[in-house]
Amino acid sequence: MWVIFARAPPPDAQVWPGRRVLALVDAVAWPAAWAAWLLGLSVPFGLAGQCALAWCGLAAVRRAVRAVGENHRYHFTTWRWGRWVALALLFGYALKLAAVFAS
Repeated sequence: MWVIFARAPPPDAQVWPGRRVLALVDAVAWPAAWAAWLLGLSVPFGLAGQCALAWCGLAAVRRAVRAVGENHRYHFTTWRWGRWVALALLFGYALKLAAVFAS
């Protein structure tokens, strides 16, 4: 038997002045960062690399359309992933500080 649980869509985000511009920057910055990372690698990827770059461009356009056109439905990627990255960095610095005081 296969049981499928459908999740409810996230609630609409609160719209405030300047949110469209920040959402547009957030929407384009993440695919651009991935594309810059791909272009910075010294390994030749050939067709797979070109497809990945095309995917980054398509993702940037789709995210930008949602960020500007459906701003109430756009949720910031930087806020979603930035919290966890900041938490991991804070934990690492705490470990480093504990190692300094322990020795």
